[in-house]
Amino acid sequence: MSGRRHVSPRDWGQASNVVAQAYFPHELRLLGGTREPRLTLRTLDLGPVLIGHVGWGADVAIDCDYPGSFEVNMPITGHLESRGRFGEITSVTGQGTVFRPDTPSLISHWDATCTVLGVKFDSSWLEVEAERVLGTDRVNVRTLLPEQMSMEHGRARAWHHLVTSLAAHLHDPDLFADSELVRSQLAGAVAVGLLEACCPDGGVRPAAQPRMIRAVVEALHDDPARAWTAADMAALAGTSVRRLQEGFQRWVGQSPSQYLLDVRLQRAHADLTGDPALAIGDVAARWGFSSASRFAAAHRRRYGTAPSQVRD
Repeated sequence: MSGRRHVSPRDWGQASNVVAQAYFPHELRLLGGTREPRLTLRTLDLGPVLIGHVGWGADVAIDCDYPGSFEVNMPITGHLESRGRFGEITSVTGQGTVFRPDTPSLISHWDATCTVLGVKFDSSWLEVEAERVLGTDRVNVRTLLPEQMSMEHGRARAWHHLVTSLAAHLHDPDLFADSELVRSQLAGAVAVGLLEACCPDGGVRPAAQPRMIRAVVEALHDDPARAWTAADMAALAGTSVRRLQEGFQRWVGQSPSQYLLDVRLQRAHADLTGDPALAIGDVAARWGFSSASRFAAAHRRRYGTAPSQVRD
């Protein structure tokens, strides 16, 4: 377990690197001025969940793809402006902006007074937790989580209180360092709270996808190694390629081909971590990748490492 306390980088490049090491690689741009950074960064690492306070002390913009992780950023002070799939989003105290994994996103204005309470979730882990907690197979967390959350009522308010209480330990980030069981239980509680807060009407199941989308999603999970084409998927759904693409963007948040790639990567990554004896080329072929090199490139984009490094 590792935690970061308040840091004082000397320049903006160093400030960006420090935050990238804790959260995500990104492109940082200073808005209106060249002041030295006054970075605040404190984190509590619970394994698949990372909780932290982040503030830049200046007006900045950030481009990030959020590789392999969901992120919920909740301003404690100030405001956070970003561009979502459906337009501009501004979050202030009592709200949170949700960023999806492996999706180019722009925080167009993180204002100088803004410090966020950020919660980072490993996307593969959160998807497994969603299936376990919500009592249904193949939950699509991308669809379940909104682009913005209000933290002022109901289960979202309770989840916010839980995260805030854990953030109180950011000044003592090694508090749970010697207990993997405690860390995993706390991470699970944070995940359950978020998932339940985002269920429609406080229920335990996400809104059902249209039948044509559900049919393709299930088929991709059942046989991800098949050499699927866009026409194959559209024929299965009983619609046109264009309509299927539009439906996936609306209900799943990505294209059918990207969804298939995610399923293949999840299966291949599980093989790499679960059976060290399997050759990387065999893993790639098993899950429908046309070559080991293409698999390696996709794995690096998703997980930030080459397949060989998973076993180091």
